[in-house]
Amino acid sequence: MLTLDDFDFDLPAELIAQEPAAERSGSRLLQVRGSGISDHRFSALPTLLSAGDLLVFNDTRVIRARLLGRKASGGRIEVLVERIIDARHAIAQIRASKSPKPGSLILLEEAIRLRVCGRSGGQGEFFALELAGDDDLCSLVERHGRLPLPPYITHAAAAADEERYQTVFARSPGAVAAPTAGLHFDETLLQRLADQGVGAVWLTLHVGAGTFQPVRVRNLAEHRMHSERFEIPAATVDAIARTRSGGGRVVAVGTTSLRALEAAAQSGELRAGAGETDLFITPGYEFRVVDRLLTNFHLPKSTLLMLVSAFAGRAPVRRAYEHAIRQRYRFFSYGDAMLLTRQ
Repeated sequence: MLTLDDFDFDLPAELIAQEPAAERSGSRLLQVRGSGISDHRFSALPTLLSAGDLLVFNDTRVIRARLLGRKASGGRIEVLVERIIDARHAIAQIRASKSPKPGSLILLEEAIRLRVCGRSGGQGEFFALELAGDDDLCSLVERHGRLPLPPYITHAAAAADEERYQTVFARSPGAVAAPTAGLHFDETLLQRLADQGVGAVWLTLHVGAGTFQPVRVRNLAEHRMHSERFEIPAATVDAIARTRSGGGRVVAVGTTSLRALEAAAQSGELRAGAGETDLFITPGYEFRVVDRLLTNFHLPKSTLLMLVSAFAGRAPVRRAYEHAIRQRYRFFSYGDAMLLTRQ
């Protein structure tokens, strides 16, 4: 039985990156292949891949999902949109001294009036909200909201974050957190990879606010993942099939790309289309699609640390994290990266 304590480690607070590297591809990259570990710059990625390999990117775009406001009673609230369902409805996390009651109104950023419809989510962790007006909710959020930086980044979102907390290929709005492995790529590096014969394809998984929710049970078999939307084009499925038949490796850029691919292959065959996934990957999971994984360093006791441990092995990942801490790698969303080979 796996427990939460199996994925704990001590991380010095000063290694939690508060700002991105000066250049996107200037971050560090730790390659992990079984028991082998090697240190690189991210700009050296083309030397670690081969012609015929295929990178699978998540093209989601972070929306301005953090909004401040007040309840009708005057009490202050903070809202983090989890998902915009349509032009008038959303689900969101709400922080307040007292939770708003169903039927009550809240005013956000002095511009967006919403009605609280009740609790939502498998464990009631979200609120269902309805726009009290005829405008478009997505447009209002983008116009008045704030970039939702992760809770472990201590500064408020600034102009520099508006650029650096989006990937250069972000084009499908809907995420409330960035697919952070993609933040290391710039146009120059993408061109170098293409010139080398490394392919690139796209999918979309809108990262939800639930990605930052802690695991609250000790026995991992009792944990239930939050659900996220994804869409995989037929062109991506076809490119993966060609890569496999040609002997190349499928490289997921980020855990979000990996989860979408593995969720779409649960029947045994990778299928194109849209869907929802609450796939919880822990050691013992049998991977069907992905051969290598690019990812940042993850939080202690997090579901993402469990995923990478399932992918590359618990012992190799633990050794890699110990090495990264000794070598002063930078952790989490604005930090450095790892290139893992499936074990």
